[in-house]
Amino acid sequence: MQAIIKAIEYHLPERTVTNHDLASLQDDWDPDRIEQKTGIRVRRQVGDNETASDLAVAAAQRLFASGACQADSIDFLLLCTQAPDYFLPTTACLIQTRLGLPKTCGALDFNLGCSGFIYGLGLAKGLIETHQAKTVLLITAETYTRFMEPGDLANRMIFGDGAAATLLVGKSSSDREPAIGPFVYGTDGAGASNLMVAKGGMRNPLRVDDPNEPSGKPHIHMNGPAIFTFTLSIVPKLVNDLLVRSGKKMEDIDLFIFHQANMYMLNHLRKKLTVPEDKFFVFLGDVGNTVSSTIPIALHEAGNQGRLHHGQLIMLVGFGVGYSWGATLIRWSSEV
Repeated sequence: MQAIIKAIEYHLPERTVTNHDLASLQDDWDPDRIEQKTGIRVRRQVGDNETASDLAVAAAQRLFASGACQADSIDFLLLCTQAPDYFLPTTACLIQTRLGLPKTCGALDFNLGCSGFIYGLGLAKGLIETHQAKTVLLITAETYTRFMEPGDLANRMIFGDGAAATLLVGKSSSDREPAIGPFVYGTDGAGASNLMVAKGGMRNPLRVDDPNEPSGKPHIHMNGPAIFTFTLSIVPKLVNDLLVRSGKKMEDIDLFIFHQANMYMLNHLRKKLTVPEDKFFVFLGDVGNTVSSTIPIALHEAGNQGRLHHGQLIMLVGFGVGYSWGATLIRWSSEV
């Protein structure tokens, strides 16, 4: 029994933030320059009363509406988010009842950002191939805009909100090569402060009268240069380690889909790894950096654009907040 990806759908909130919207907030900002540097034209932002679970439910409902599966067939729900509805209970439990999933369904949250989809695939594969579950719903849902002040243009021009729902099922196979895997993971918590929401948790509770948080909500801090340096140093090694572990060469990979951080970073990584442009898929212009959802959204759009074919070998690479990183290979299947 091998775990495979059967279907992916995604959902974005209705509110849009264009480059013109951002440029209007600061005199020396140019909309075209924002797009040239980030590769992003539009990003989405949740409404005032909209949460990550709302996006997650909408993405899952799109999956059910596609005919890929029905709610009563799900026997495990994995939710990756860094913006849970509450400290407790687990947001996945709330989503279980909203979607009408069976009460025999397992459900859990895991808190990871840009590498979250890779980790989620690893968890889902383990559940299916050890016969703990037959059908796993992996949802990634994030609302980083909740952590941004209106004047935080550096972060607002990059991040957008969104959710993706990925259906994984077991398939009998005699293939020696896995449909998903192998995996390479990594962690360096020493870089945690370079992308952090420092207040609002138990270590640093948010005070209503905190002058550093004028909106009364937690605020995200990102050290862009440090994140860029980290990425350029770790991703090439990550890619090489995955190739060594899988026994593959760069030319064996049909398509590379990296975490869609921003175009500036992706261009540097592609050139450093000498990946041909026609093998390097990018989709962030109309969605922005949706954190853990960038890879599944890109996978979905690659399919829409006719870039995915049965038997193709695709490398997925996630990296960022934590620091946390992970990579895997998937052998694309159009037969389930």
